[in-house]
Amino acid sequence: MPHSILGLSGSFRHHSTSTALLEAASGHLPQDCQLEIFPYTDVPLFNVDLGAPASVVRLKEAISASSAVLLSCPEYNHSVPGILKNALDWASRPAFHSVFAGKPCGILTLSASFVGGARVQAHLQQILLSMRAPVYPTKEFLVGNAAERFTDGRLTDESTERRLAPWLKGFVEWAVVQPSL
Repeated sequence: MPHSILGLSGSFRHHSTSTALLEAASGHLPQDCQLEIFPYTDVPLFNVDLGAPASVVRLKEAISASSAVLLSCPEYNHSVPGILKNALDWASRPAFHSVFAGKPCGILTLSASFVGGARVQAHLQQILLSMRAPVYPTKEFLVGNAAERFTDGRLTDESTERRLAPWLKGFVEWAVVQPSL
C-alpha cells in the first residue's frame, strides 16, 4: 500500500517557489510514496463561530488520511505567512487532540535572503510541536536566494535538487518506513 504524504504550501502565488519546491520533492520520493499538494485556498479565516466549514473538514480529513505532512513555506516578516498559520489554526482543533497529534511532519523553507527561512523554520517547529506533531529531527532544509533557484515555477538549481533528494529519503524513512525511530 502506498504511503501518502500531504504537501501544504505556504504561498498561493502563481509560480510560488514554495509550491515548486513541493513539486520538486515529489520527484524524489520512493515509488511507494505519493505526494498530494493540498489546495486550501477556500479555508476561511479562523473563527470558532463558523463551526466546521466544509473546506476545513476536507483539510482535516486530508491530514488525517496522510502518512505524513510536508510543509513548504516562505518567510514573511521573519515568520509564517498568514494563510498557512490560519490553516494550522483550524487543523489544531480540538486542542491536543487534533489531526496533527502524532502526525510526522517535515519542513522546507525558502526566502529571498541568504538565510533561507531559518526564522520561519523555527516558528513552524514551535507551532507543530505545540500541536503534538513530531517534526523531522535533522538539519533544517533552507533555500536562500530562492528567486535565483526557480524559473517559471520550477526548481532549476542543481545544488538544491542534490540536497533535496537525501533530505527526503531521510524524512520518508523516519516518517513512514520506520516511524518508531
